[in-house]
Amino acid sequence: MTDTTDLPDVIKRYLKAHDERDTSAASAALTPDATVVDDGRTYEGIPAIEQWMNHAASEYTYTTTPIGAAYDSPDHYTVTQRLEGNFPGGTVDLHYRFTLDKGLISHLTIAP
Repeated sequence: MTDTTDLPDVIKRYLKAHDERDTSAASAALTPDATVVDDGRTYEGIPAIEQWMNHAASEYTYTTTPIGAAYDSPDHYTVTQRLEGNFPGGTVDLHYRFTLDKGLISHLTIAP
């Protein structure tokens, strides 16, 4: 397990922007052809990802608490965060699996 402070800066910037619901700052951490998989749906490219982020930010109110992080392999990291809020179930631990390409996030899968 890796401390979240040891993550690459681009992941830390993305998570901070995502938590603050700052779509443009989060998008700046992504490659132009990035993909995000969340809740079984795939979003490809910045416009689709921004639409997903804006929808997710307006649908529920929640807080995130980092639980830990792992270095999986070169350019692959997993961050685990606990979400608590007004969504069904109220609490969930989610794994954010990042793939980096040339210093930016090219792929992100979010799953329990």
